[in-house]
Amino acid sequence: MRAYTPKDNVQAKPYYTDRYYVAPQVPKQEVESDEVFAADLAAIQAKFEVSDAYIQAGQMVLYIKAEENFGVLELARDVLGYTQLSEMSAIDWLAKNNTFEIFYQMLSMSKRKRIRIKMSITKGQAVNSVEKLFRSADWSEREMFDMFGIQANGHPFMKRILMPYDWQGHPLLKTYPLEGDEFAAWYEVDKIYGKEARAIIGPEIRDTARVDRYDSQRFARLGYEVPKGTKITGNEPKTHENYQEDGGVFLVKKFDKESSTIVNDPQR
Repeated sequence: MRAYTPKDNVQAKPYYTDRYYVAPQVPKQEVESDEVFAADLAAIQAKFEVSDAYIQAGQMVLYIKAEENFGVLELARDVLGYTQLSEMSAIDWLAKNNTFEIFYQMLSMSKRKRIRIKMSITKGQAVNSVEKLFRSADWSEREMFDMFGIQANGHPFMKRILMPYDWQGHPLLKTYPLEGDEFAAWYEVDKIYGKEARAIIGPEIRDTARVDRYDSQRFARLGYEVPKGTKITGNEPKTHENYQEDGGVFLVKKFDKESSTIVNDPQR
């Protein structure tokens, strides 16, 4: 258990070390301890600058210059045999050192090895698209733009992929409110009904964990469901939870909460 630290003037304290638990890192090994990784690193260093490299959790991690990402990944694919880009994204470290960390997770099926290529960029800086090297980067780079606001130069269709095209803000930034900002609260109301309906409908509740048993408008009354618009008195009986429709399914026993068993032992 962590030792208690006073929470006086918490806003003035370091954001990442005071408010959140910082897990200890997995031990690192020297790259020279693995012959395959050592040879791969030497081939990359012969053409590009590598600021740091180590082995962690069975994979090699190396840090490169942001402007050299396309060349490094091309070398890894064509020369070193890392033919799959299984994942890529960004991490928001803006509050810590005003940078984003971009990472590329690569796999070599022939070597049965993985490498993670990392680089740092400042806020507003774009990266070189690697979509021409790996088709899997197409949607990943669009998602990175959508969630973090990071542009990928040379991408054939640099548009949002999860949020609507006219959305404001980037939801995976650590400064983005967990329940969304004012724009998020009114987006669908304004889009469907117009701003003049705000006073009638009210803002959208985007907190998925919120359950209000007296809310008959947004269908959040779990266990006390009533038709929409019903006046709530607070004396409604609790709804019996069934896991199948009335009558059940032919030749299948009907399930309900009372006859169900909750297994808490993961080894069972």
